[in-house]
Amino acid sequence: MDIGGAYGGGKAGGAFDPIAFVQRPTVILRAVCWLFAIIVFGCISSEGWREEANGKEYCIINRDGNACNYAVGIGVIAFLAAMGFIAGEYLFEQMSSVKTRKHYVLADLGFSAFWSFLFFIGFCYLTNQWGKADDPPNGEGVNNVQASIVFSFFSIFTWAGCAYFAFLRFKAGVDPSFSSTYESDPSAAQQYAAYPASNENDQFQEAPFSGQQQQQQQQQQQRADYSQPTY
Repeated sequence: MDIGGAYGGGKAGGAFDPIAFVQRPTVILRAVCWLFAIIVFGCISSEGWREEANGKEYCIINRDGNACNYAVGIGVIAFLAAMGFIAGEYLFEQMSSVKTRKHYVLADLGFSAFWSFLFFIGFCYLTNQWGKADDPPNGEGVNNVQASIVFSFFSIFTWAGCAYFAFLRFKAGVDPSFSSTYESDPSAAQQYAAYPASNENDQFQEAPFSGQQQQQQQQQQQRADYSQPTY
C-alpha cells in the first residue's frame, strides 16, 4: 500500500506511469484472467458445436447444449469484466473520494469471488459431461473442449487471486494522512457559524459592582480613621 493512500492506491492527481502500471500484480492477474476467458469461450464457440444431417446443431459435450452455453456465457462475461477491471485499475488512482474507492474495492472483491465460484462449477460440470460424451467423429473438437476445461480450472485460481488482492485492499483501509476531496456540508457550516466569536477581553472584564464595593470600603476606612481619638 502506498504511503498516504487509501485502499491500496496513492493520492489522486499523481503522474501516470505506464510501466509501473503494467507491472502491478493486480493488472497482470487481470490480463491473465482476460486471456483465459478468451480460451474458455473461444474453444467452445469454434469447435464445440456440430451440425447433424437435418441441419440441427448439437453440443459435442454429451449433446448437452447447456454445457456449451454455460462455458461460453461465463467466458464472455469474464472477458468483459477483466477488461473493465483493468480500466478500473487505471481510474483507481484518479478517484479522490474514499467512498468511491471503497465501493470499487467491494465490487471487485464480490465479483471476483463469485466468478471464481462459477468457474469451479463450470469445471465440474464440463468435466462430468465430457466424461459421459461419445468421441466426436474424427476426433474433431476434442482438443478445444479439453482446453476449455483446463483453462476453466486455471480461472478458478486467477479470479480467486483477484479476490484476494481486493480483500487486502479493503483490509488496508485508509491511511490517516490521505487527503481526499469531500463536498462541504453547508448545514455543518451554518451550525458552526451560528456561534458568535468569543472576545478574549471578555474574560478579563471586571465583575459587576466590584468598583462600588471598593469605594464603600475606602469610605468606611476613612470614617474609622476620623473616629479614633487624638492625644
